[in-house]
Amino acid sequence: MKAEIIAVGSELLLGQIANTNAQFLSQQLAEIGIDVYYHTVVGDNPQRLTHAIEVAKQRSNLIIFTGGLGPTKDDLTKETIAKMLNKSLVLDEEAWRSICDYFSKTNRPMSPNNRKQALVLEGSCVLKNEHGMAPGMALTVDHITYMLLPGPPKEMKPMFIKYGRPFLLQKRHVHEKIVSLVLRFFHIGESQLEAEIEDLIDAQTNPTIAPLASDGEVTLRLTAKHEREEEAKRMINEVEQKILARVRPYFYGYNDETLFSKLLATLKEKNKTLAVAESLTGGLFLEEMTALPTASTVIAGGVVCYTNEIKENVLHVPKEILQTEGAVSERCAQLMSENVRKLCGSDIGISFTGVAGPGDLEGKPVGTVWIGIATEQGTKTFALTLSGDRQAIRMRAAKYGCYYLLQLLY
Repeated sequence: MKAEIIAVGSELLLGQIANTNAQFLSQQLAEIGIDVYYHTVVGDNPQRLTHAIEVAKQRSNLIIFTGGLGPTKDDLTKETIAKMLNKSLVLDEEAWRSICDYFSKTNRPMSPNNRKQALVLEGSCVLKNEHGMAPGMALTVDHITYMLLPGPPKEMKPMFIKYGRPFLLQKRHVHEKIVSLVLRFFHIGESQLEAEIEDLIDAQTNPTIAPLASDGEVTLRLTAKHEREEEAKRMINEVEQKILARVRPYFYGYNDETLFSKLLATLKEKNKTLAVAESLTGGLFLEEMTALPTASTVIAGGVVCYTNEIKENVLHVPKEILQTEGAVSERCAQLMSENVRKLCGSDIGISFTGVAGPGDLEGKPVGTVWIGIATEQGTKTFALTLSGDRQAIRMRAAKYGCYYLLQLLY
């Protein structure tokens, strides 16, 4: 199959929202061996949508639409496609009952145009919407498969995973099992990682190796195909071991793990508690950690010590240290981590101090960062010179805190 994704919605063209649906669908389709050659975005206009479909029909045999299935007049995806394919729109009774039940249970009045959401293309396979109102649908006409999905990601993603993806696998008569594994790396750039495994990438056939960089991190997606799932997993494991033999020091997790979730899991595994002192990051590290379920089992507490007064009066960093060496210094980071550990009675204390910008501080340039980690065995400090804007420096510092602490815990 050659796939094209058409996102419908003027809000996408105006930049009001990002087209994350296309990104998600491309990832999903790649996992099941369907190549996506084109992404198209078109506004809520029947003429322009018709033209986009006509172009797509000349180059793709799978066209997936997102958006335009709602109740308002500018929701016109299925109406436009019905007209092009000379198909009627018919009421899907199950979807209509679900819509009626929703308004009844919420005690809200239902306007006549809500009925429009229960209309589907005649002869299509209906994709149930378990997180919203408008169902999706799929049908094949003249060897081209059309799949219509809702625009809201919270509706579209579960619908595609539960109903759309199985439909496409059945359509392709796929007997192969497709297995993917994502390896996650930190403190190594995409170019360096690629250079370390360049021969493996050049020789790839099955499994395939796909690198991707994102905000200071790099991932490798390994994908294998085989009639037996166990064999596909074995093939992936073989390639994984070859990769990790070269770059294991930078590896931290799999699939959807993050540095923060990995740190949380490791602290729980080691039965350790953590306290945090944040100047540079201003609470960002604690925010990321406490956003995770069960964080309360390992996070003892923290102090946002953005001013020297708080560093001195709450964390007891001596005034002379702040005056002579500065708040952005190795000694200050050391004392912050040690004293927040004592203050909160935790096993580990971690601190962040530095210059996020936009200007220099204490004669130190933007991107200067010190991280301190205090444990029963002593205190270690780490110096960083980070690039990027203010938010990027703060987030990367927080991630480096996770990375260094994970190194110490292992």
